[in-house]
Amino acid sequence: MTVVHVMLGTVNPDAAAARTWWDTVMDGGPVGFIIIALSIIALALCIVHFIQIRRPTLLPAQQLKEVDERLLAGDIEGATAYCMDPANDSFLTRVLSAGLSRYQASAFGVFEIKNAIEEAGQDQAARLYRSTDGLGVIGTISPLLGLLGTVIGMVGAFESMSMSGGSNYEQLAANISMALVTTLMGLALAIPCVALFTWFRNRIDALASEAGREVERLVTHLESGAVAGSNMAPAMGARTG
Repeated sequence: MTVVHVMLGTVNPDAAAARTWWDTVMDGGPVGFIIIALSIIALALCIVHFIQIRRPTLLPAQQLKEVDERLLAGDIEGATAYCMDPANDSFLTRVLSAGLSRYQASAFGVFEIKNAIEEAGQDQAARLYRSTDGLGVIGTISPLLGLLGTVIGMVGAFESMSMSGGSNYEQLAANISMALVTTLMGLALAIPCVALFTWFRNRIDALASEAGREVERLVTHLESGAVAGSNMAPAMGARTG
């Protein structure tokens, strides 16, 4: 609105100085309030992702230590029960519980555990990816909402010009202001959302790769002679019996 007044040579310096950011937001109209609502949702999603997508949450050091010690001691059942305990729920325990369960249930568990762990790891990583989709959707539709506000504002501007014969400068300025403000708000929301969406995705990739290395290290305990012998001997005896 102020820009139009400047162009017309009727700007009031006191009025311009009195405007606040809230006045600018109000110029966005209904579309602007939709963008504000999406920005609040995006902020909440970012906080949740910052809490969930981090190493202490996905790969707790205490859980790694506990499972490592149990597998080294040959306590396969104890390690499986620990991973399946809801109190120990994490990316690590979900992947390991799938592998250890397959290891115990099958006569060829040593050969199947890696496939089971790989499938579980891909499933858990996909779940994390899907959890970030909301942020990606907001980052995608925000510029479109800004464009919608721009179109609505320009349509209103031309309507006000046609109805007033080009003399209703205040209504014309209000419509143009709505067009520009909604575009600004849409881009201001979309840019950080897209950037954070990409960062979270890359963070998931990095943590999933790290989890894969840790799980592979733990699986080597099962492939070692001591643990394999303590587990396979009873299984062979049960089959021959």
